[in-house]
Amino acid sequence: MPHTIRALACAALISSLTACVVTPPPQRVSAPPPPRPNPREAALQRFDQIGDRIDNLSRRIDWHVNQGYYPPPQGGALHHRLDVIRQEARDMATQHGGGLSGDEQHVLNQELDGAARAIGE
Repeated sequence: MPHTIRALACAALISSLTACVVTPPPQRVSAPPPPRPNPREAALQRFDQIGDRIDNLSRRIDWHVNQGYYPPPQGGALHHRLDVIRQEARDMATQHGGGLSGDEQHVLNQELDGAARAIGE
């Protein structure tokens, strides 16, 4: 009988030691969901994108005039067109605390597409 008790005690000791040595499989940790964009920041970014696009088109007009692709009066008319679009963007932005809604940005981009076609490559 003492041999069986001793054997059971050894078996229990060995099984507890193997439990310490065996590592459990890694658990999957899901990434937290991405933070939701702040609507105000998104509206301000849309306004900035329109302003950057107007600035880029203005530089293209200057380049075309300097290269002689069209005369300065035509360049002035195209700059005026961009100034009108910029003022529309400002007017829209004042209604939304300095930013633009997605629909307003879409409308302004359509106007800028027309201006870009008029400016040419």
